[in-house]
Amino acid sequence: MMNLRYTGGPAEQDINRLFSRWMEEMLNEDEKVVYLDADLMRGLNTADLWKKRPDRVYNCGIQEGNMVAVAAGLCLAGYKPYVHSFTPFVTRRAYDQIAVSVAYAHKSVHLIGTDAGILASDNGGTHMCFEDVAIIRAIPEACVIDVTDAAMFHALLRNTKDRSGVTYFRTGRRNMPDVYLMDTEFEVGCGKVLAEGTDVTVIASGIMVASALEAAKALRQEGIRARVVDPVTIKPLDEPLVLKCAAETGAIVSAENCNVIGGLGSAVAELVCGTKPVPVVRVGVEDQFGQTGPVGFLREAYGLTPERIIEGVREALCMKGR
Repeated sequence: MMNLRYTGGPAEQDINRLFSRWMEEMLNEDEKVVYLDADLMRGLNTADLWKKRPDRVYNCGIQEGNMVAVAAGLCLAGYKPYVHSFTPFVTRRAYDQIAVSVAYAHKSVHLIGTDAGILASDNGGTHMCFEDVAIIRAIPEACVIDVTDAAMFHALLRNTKDRSGVTYFRTGRRNMPDVYLMDTEFEVGCGKVLAEGTDVTVIASGIMVASALEAAKALRQEGIRARVVDPVTIKPLDEPLVLKCAAETGAIVSAENCNVIGGLGSAVAELVCGTKPVPVVRVGVEDQFGQTGPVGFLREAYGLTPERIIEGVREALCMKGR
């Protein structure tokens, strides 16, 4: 088990206050890094960076498909593009360009989708994408990262810079509690055990990691020892770690801020059912569209709470025969 920064309170600094500095550091360190945005520079506070570095920072307007195609072209010219828009627009709207112009053509582009899942909040149902993980996960050799906090985002932005293929970050801009220390190291395909336990494993991603830690804390009061795992990347999944957890605890609960169809829970179930069958309970959005509301309301509406994880643990333990 590792040392964590999580206190149960809000983040020390929100991602939208940090991202521009991170990107400027990367632009300064590597002359091949470029940043593209779809007229949402206010979202990550990159408008000033655009003014400072118009040679390597581009506002492509509200045309995400074209933006991804431009990024593919820049990659062909030897550049390393980072591309940002809200989650539904950088995935659903640009999907053909991602699949064909980038992945099929063996180009390397980093996609950043902000306001993931319920974090779209008052932007409403049209901007609340729950199926992004499923559709990007279906692209061969794509990497899917459901960002847990600023420390993870910062580290993986940097150490995936030279990764080939599609790398997709889904993240919030606000309302993401700190979980990790800022100097924590992360690696694609390598999950992290955040709390030890022998009765059940909770595998959680993104904002649900903090909820899983809260659930595990409450379950300990009942004598249930829940192991908490952050997969770090949903694809590639840390298969040895998941199988080890299945063998040692005999039951798994997944928790994610997206559709359970094709998401983290699906990835876990697909692995264990063919290798080490154990009960798997999936906590997440149950085949629904988004809606407008504060994040707290949306957590309750879609069952993205520590209480729902606890219910899932009880279901899994019942199936396990405990």
